[in-house]
Amino acid sequence: MKFFNKIFLVSGISAMLLSCTGELDVQPEGTPTEASFWKTENDLITGANAMYKPLYGEEFYGRGLFWFINASDDMVTGRNRGEADNAKNFSSNYIASGDLETQWNKRYNVIGVANRVIRNIDNIQTSQAIKNKYLGEALFMSSRMYFELASNYGNEKAGIPIIDRTKEPDPNPIPRAANVKVNYDYIVADLKKAAELLPSQAELPASDYGRPHKAAAWALLAKVYLFMKDWDNAAYWANEVMTKGNRNLLGSFADVFKAENNYSTEYIWSVPSTTKFTGWGSILPGVMLENKGWGEYNGWGYFQPTKELYDEFEPGDLRKNVTILKEGDQFTFNGTVRTYASSNSVTKAQFNKYMDAFKYSLKEGHVNSNGDYPCTDLAVPIMRYAEVILIKAEALIMKGQSADTEINMIRKRAGLAPKTGCTLADLKHERRCELAGEWADRHRDLVRWGDAQAAYAKALHGMDGKEVWAPRNFNPAVHNVWAVPQAEIVNSHGVIKQNEGW
Repeated sequence: MKFFNKIFLVSGISAMLLSCTGELDVQPEGTPTEASFWKTENDLITGANAMYKPLYGEEFYGRGLFWFINASDDMVTGRNRGEADNAKNFSSNYIASGDLETQWNKRYNVIGVANRVIRNIDNIQTSQAIKNKYLGEALFMSSRMYFELASNYGNEKAGIPIIDRTKEPDPNPIPRAANVKVNYDYIVADLKKAAELLPSQAELPASDYGRPHKAAAWALLAKVYLFMKDWDNAAYWANEVMTKGNRNLLGSFADVFKAENNYSTEYIWSVPSTTKFTGWGSILPGVMLENKGWGEYNGWGYFQPTKELYDEFEPGDLRKNVTILKEGDQFTFNGTVRTYASSNSVTKAQFNKYMDAFKYSLKEGHVNSNGDYPCTDLAVPIMRYAEVILIKAEALIMKGQSADTEINMIRKRAGLAPKTGCTLADLKHERRCELAGEWADRHRDLVRWGDAQAAYAKALHGMDGKEVWAPRNFNPAVHNVWAVPQAEIVNSHGVIKQNEGW
């Protein structure tokens, strides 16, 4: 991973001196060395803050890897964008172009900052409690980044590179791990330690909301074990969240996606966003908004829901209208009630989950005034409590045990009758309806269930029944993982190998 080492050796320490409070472009005078920097508690806090700065870029949790989630049967690319269309069609033409080429690098930069925190924390003169908090954060952030990389690029034939955090960045390229299980085992070990060190959310001051906490580490452990098909541990760690994490479902599904509930009992881990200054955080709400916002705001018009998703909802499911706006539906935009219609959406629909901030007058400050960076005051969920419940349900079903209690927790809030004898098909249905259009990742679900090839062999349709996306040829032997960015292969002089078939 020569690319990473070159970049980080030059900019790593100075990047740490950037605040994550809005003044992100202030460059300090001089560039301290690693040995001279890590001394005080303020150095530790400043260095740890640098882990979060990349997350607020528009291509990290705004679009970025969401182009891979866009491959699912729940949505289509709403505007002409060759890179996104090629990825959705599993065409290697998306390689070496556009935003997807940078996603690997962006996440390894976060890992690099986390590694510096971990490597230098014993040099800091501060209390053990402070050290534990920031060490736990660094372990969590490293784990989250490794998981996003491993789950997208790694398989049984090759994992992703693991950086030796005990040393300064190595100028030599680092080969991929033997397989993805090596990565998952590494992540699990770090997350268990992080869970021991991190405070609960209740112990965090309000100013630290959005930072990792104990239940977030437990929840990510559950998800990693789910991907490993280790059902016992997936169920165990999900249950830790459910019994010790002080988490509860909100009474209303719509309330989950309102800024006033950013850090409610349903919160696990999100991307904090602000509409102040030039705005930063996840731009996903604006990315899903009608292109040009009916002439009133610069929405981007991507990620449009399909009729296949709409039809998945049962009659009476309260999640349907919260999730999808279709033509003829009433909603409020910029302080005015209007009837949904679109000149942009090929499916004649839009995701509705992230629209709450746009119901206010655009002058009220819930939406960034700069539509070129259309973030809102919603902390976009990366993982929330409902997903943890469904992880436990899936693990129980795979163990041959009843998951009726867990699945009916989700169904009750949706206004649906309880089920008995719930099957894997019931679990898949609830996951799709509950988590559509979110970072939970429908595409990755279909891949790990072995359902992707059959699902993608079918055309996708708009609300009027017209075909909007042709059937696709998904080859599990190739497409179960994405192509390693070409830049990483070139910069490593071939030490990093491409996934077979791409």
